[in-house]
Amino acid sequence: MKAKVNDGCISCGACVAACPEVFRFNDEEIAEAYADVTEENVDAATEARDGCPVAVIDIEK
Repeated sequence: MKAKVNDGCISCGACVAACPEVFRFNDEEIAEAYADVTEENVDAATEARDGCPVAVIDIEK
């Protein structure tokens, strides 16, 4: 599965804290998805998506 951080990220870091295996900050300090969502981290990635205060994370199959 693929995760994507859409426009509107406020750099709060909630997704990075919840699932550092998929999310990190880029050079502009905006969160980005840098790895695929796997069976091992799907729960953490879903928690990151659901915990995003501006709802800019999508997870696609």
